[in-house]
Amino acid sequence: MATDDYRTDKWLSNVFSGWYDPCPFKADFDGLLEDWRINTYVNPPYSNPKPWVRKAIRENRSYGATIVLLLKMDSSTQWFQELQEAGAHFLWVNKRLKFRTNKTAPFPSMLAILEGHDKIDKKQVRIIETESEIIIQEVK
Repeated sequence: MATDDYRTDKWLSNVFSGWYDPCPFKADFDGLLEDWRINTYVNPPYSNPKPWVRKAIRENRSYGATIVLLLKMDSSTQWFQELQEAGAHFLWVNKRLKFRTNKTAPFPSMLAILEGHDKIDKKQVRIIETESEIIIQEVK
């Protein structure tokens, strides 16, 4: 897979039909500059998912929408750790996706789910973003 511009498998995109998609196939806008105030499904560029993960965490905390990211399954990355710290749930896709290419991807995929505020404890948090990480601290 030589590019990051691949469509989500049809069966999976059907699950999120009607959800906001800030990173659609062949987008003519920058979804990182948009507000994600409603339930959002994101299939970000696999080569650089970190800005999309950070945006998802910020938007989830700010607006309370449920945000689902389709990501390469890689628990060794900093963005995976940041999702864990933000309370994300992870669902492993049980077979390799094809991204509508008829070729199986050379890597496994997962869904990272940041639940909407109506489904989590309402805690006051402070979000500190640096160039290298996002820190979420509970305010007491």
